[in-house]
Amino acid sequence: MSVVLITGANRGIGLALVQRYLARGDEVIAACRQSSDALEATTARIERGIDIGSDAALAALAARLEDVRVDVLLCNAGVLEREAFGDIDADAFEGMRRQFEVNALGPLRTVQALRGLLGEGSRVGIITSRMGSMADNGSGGYYGYRASKAAVNAIGRSLAMDLKPRGIGVFLLHPGFVSTDMVGNAGEISPAESAAQLVDRLDGLTLEQTGTFWHANGQSLPW
Repeated sequence: MSVVLITGANRGIGLALVQRYLARGDEVIAACRQSSDALEATTARIERGIDIGSDAALAALAARLEDVRVDVLLCNAGVLEREAFGDIDADAFEGMRRQFEVNALGPLRTVQALRGLLGEGSRVGIITSRMGSMADNGSGGYYGYRASKAAVNAIGRSLAMDLKPRGIGVFLLHPGFVSTDMVGNAGEISPAESAAQLVDRLDGLTLEQTGTFWHANGQSLPW
């Protein structure tokens, strides 16, 4: 049995990950800003009030978990906004800053705050997006989301180098085009299907592959 900590665990992919890990017998710590009826219906340990943009909230979480060894840390919380070139006004730029704060700096804050809970053999999964791939960008738009995901890919790569000497692997994981509220439920696969693939992918990656970028279906993705 592993101890798994998941951020953004109250809905969508995060909730599906909670359910997947619990179903196979792992102990799950579900961190979220606000809980949900679906999360409350699980047996996870729910840590409410966890805003990954808040150093204080993450420090408080680390203090509450100081005696816990985390085997898997999944940084899943994220936000998506849409900007169209030519219509990027002050509000849009503020939205882009918010996406950087959550999507890029949030995982870095989380891993740094919880680093004392990780040990040799622990693994960190950062839920990113292939929209952060510059080589894969063939349609443009989504300036804040694309840039923030490219930034977290770079951050994840640096974390991988810094944590490898401690025997901790860090992996950048694209969940697929998933039917969630974030995309108006217009995805190609369900959160449960995505979660199953993500768990399998993270299980199969080794420390020698730390800092690499993967589609949940097993495809290696370009930066």
